[in-house]
Amino acid sequence: MGKLINGVILTPLKQIIHPQGDIYHGMKRSDDGFESFGEAYFSTIIKDEIKGWKKHSKMVLNLIVPLGCIEFIIFDDRINSSTKGKFFKVKLSKENYQRLTVPAGVWLAFRGIGDDLNMLLNVASIEHDPSEAISKELSFIKYSWN
Repeated sequence: MGKLINGVILTPLKQIIHPQGDIYHGMKRSDDGFESFGEAYFSTIIKDEIKGWKKHSKMVLNLIVPLGCIEFIIFDDRINSSTKGKFFKVKLSKENYQRLTVPAGVWLAFRGIGDDLNMLLNVASIEHDPSEAISKELSFIKYSWN
C-alpha cells in the first residue's frame, strides 16, 4: 500500500484462484479507505479513450479493475496539500490487482489500455450527486498521455 498524494491509497487485493471460477476481493468495511457506502457501479472504457478530468467535492472513490487494464491519473491542486501540483499515475488490471482510493478534492482522469473490455468498479462513499462534482476538458490540466 502506498500514499503518494495526500489521501490517495493503493491497496493490494486478494485473488483466490479456483478451478470452478476465481474470486476477486473488492472492499470490506474494515479496510483502510472505507468512508461509508453510497453506491457501487461499473464503468467501461475503450482502448486509447480517455475520461476526465473530474473532481468530487464529497465523494471518495474506491476503484478496482477486474477486467482489462486502465491507467489512472490523479492531479492534486488542493491549496493546503503538501502534494499540491503533483501527479500520481497507476495502471490497474488483473495482473496488478489493487484498489485505488481517491479522496474528494483531487482531479481524476483515466484511459483504457487493454485490447478487450476495460471495466472498473467504483465503491463510492455517497450516492451519485451531479452537483458535487466538477468536470473539465482534458486540455484543462496539462498532462502528457504518451
